[in-house]
Amino acid sequence: MSLNVVTLVGRVGGDPDVKYFESGSVVCNLTLAVNRQSKNNDQPDWFNLELWGKTAEVAANYVRKGSLIGITGSLKFDSWKDRNTGANRSKPVVRVERMELLGSKRDNEAEGSGGGGYQDEF
Repeated sequence: MSLNVVTLVGRVGGDPDVKYFESGSVVCNLTLAVNRQSKNNDQPDWFNLELWGKTAEVAANYVRKGSLIGITGSLKFDSWKDRNTGANRSKPVVRVERMELLGSKRDNEAEGSGGGGYQDEF
């Protein structure tokens, strides 16, 4: 048996980076800052998020820098070859399957959104 589940709640580090493809697919990339539960931790952990389909469109329309969101997804590693050095590189990315818009009603109204969960369609 194997299990690959990531659940995070945090604040978005920047406005969504959205790309539309000729095939009709849409992808949205975000960064998420998550505070670790410890007494002397003043630096958040940063996560790269990748959202597809309807979830990506919702993020593009309603998520902004500083938005509080909750996500569930799976961990994957993007790999590539560095153009300058030729070295193999990789980075962890959370492939988001479900996103919840969190925060106060005032926060959501300021961003023009309601709230609720959005799940990717596979």
